[in-house]
Amino acid sequence: MAVAAQNRDRPLSAPQENSSAVWALASLSLATLLSSLGTSIASVGLPSLMQTFGAPFQAVQWVVLAYLLAITTLIVSAGRLADMFGRRPLLLGGIALFTSASVLCGLAPTLWLLIAARALQGLGAALMMSLTLAFVAQTVSKDRTGSAMGLLGAMSAIGTTLGPSLGGLLIAGLGWRAIFLVNVPLGLLTFALAWRGLPAGDKSAQADRGKFDAMGTVLLAVTLAAYALAMTLGRGSFGALNIGLLASTVLGTALFAIAQGKVKTPLVQLGSFRDPRLSASLAMNLIVATVMMATLVVAPFYLSRGLGLDAAMVGVALSIGPLVSALSALLAGRLADRFGAPRMMAAGLFALAIGTFLLSLAMTRLGIASYVVPITVTCFGYALFQTSNNAAVMSGVGAGERGVVSGLLNLSRNLGLITGASLMGAIFATASAGRQHGIAQNVLSSAAAAQGMQVTFQVATALAVVALVVALLSDRADATRRLLGASS
Repeated sequence: MAVAAQNRDRPLSAPQENSSAVWALASLSLATLLSSLGTSIASVGLPSLMQTFGAPFQAVQWVVLAYLLAITTLIVSAGRLADMFGRRPLLLGGIALFTSASVLCGLAPTLWLLIAARALQGLGAALMMSLTLAFVAQTVSKDRTGSAMGLLGAMSAIGTTLGPSLGGLLIAGLGWRAIFLVNVPLGLLTFALAWRGLPAGDKSAQADRGKFDAMGTVLLAVTLAAYALAMTLGRGSFGALNIGLLASTVLGTALFAIAQGKVKTPLVQLGSFRDPRLSASLAMNLIVATVMMATLVVAPFYLSRGLGLDAAMVGVALSIGPLVSALSALLAGRLADRFGAPRMMAAGLFALAIGTFLLSLAMTRLGIASYVVPITVTCFGYALFQTSNNAAVMSGVGAGERGVVSGLLNLSRNLGLITGASLMGAIFATASAGRQHGIAQNVLSSAAAAQGMQVTFQVATALAVVALVVALLSDRADATRRLLGASS
């Protein structure tokens, strides 16, 4: 073990360095695949979990929520943890935690133990998601950084695309436990490759041990948990407990903002929100993530109960959206470069609104086409918006601020995912129960599923239109500022 450590610290020759970079990129690619797979594969299992545990929709959706909540809580502080303990041991620990938690998920005897294991899995995923990009610059030369980033992006898209289809096939053949146990061999392989290829951490990282914002992390976790509970408790009804939790969310947000202003190394740089363009981009990012999460949380019920598809076909149908997003990303980048990011951002939001409107029609008589055609339009619009928004934001900030702004984009996206999983799930449950009370009794009819789908995506369409208006107003305000600047 000591010899291996000495070899990692020893300067590498060029062939050794190339070999080490290959091993490192392989491990980083698999880590990216695992974290994205963990997000998408569980959604297809929600109907099966609902039936297996005899639990209502609001309970089983915490299998998705717990994972997202854990990621959101830790991802903003993972960089500080890396400064304290070094990137290599932290990433190895994240892979090990994710793999161990996958075992616990697959063996969980009750729903609430499964949800707790998913939270642990989310903590491991947060470490992997936040540190893989940071390792790229450390493992490859500058002229290959773009290709390496593209590889990680492709692996993320593959994981998101593969999750629903693979999950559906595993559930159909082996049962719901297989969708979590499949991560174990992949996790072990990833850990072995990371141990072999990742460069040793910077020993000077220990100097920042006392600068971790523990209070900010705790306040963020409590605030997000209160918000998620407010949106999910009550089986679709909104009572005093929900109002109290929302009040706690507001109070927690205020306390978090105060705490961030008093520490030298805050989790979130509040001064960044003074830029109106950045604030608009973050708001749109949150709204769009909220809309897109509805396709993962609500669509499985429409496909399985509304259209009567089996688990395998549900998985295949759910994989179409992420596949369209992955294939559209390259085209979206070229369009943004040619016509400008602001224009393509608005075009993407317009396509997103059209797609969600078509989904809101939920015409079951058209069969699978009632989902495939709208989701294709929706995901193309999403890819065009996401690529253009990221390009517009990152090109407008200085090199010294890119890390902070990137963290804010990531945080806004994860907050949107939590909002989508909770808010859209609550809307679906309420609308379905309005058609019949079967969702509370774990029996959802085709008519109730279609009704829930229609109302949920009517709300999603309204949110997409709001994001489009924000984009147009932001673009006009930016043009006015440029005009005034030129005239002065």
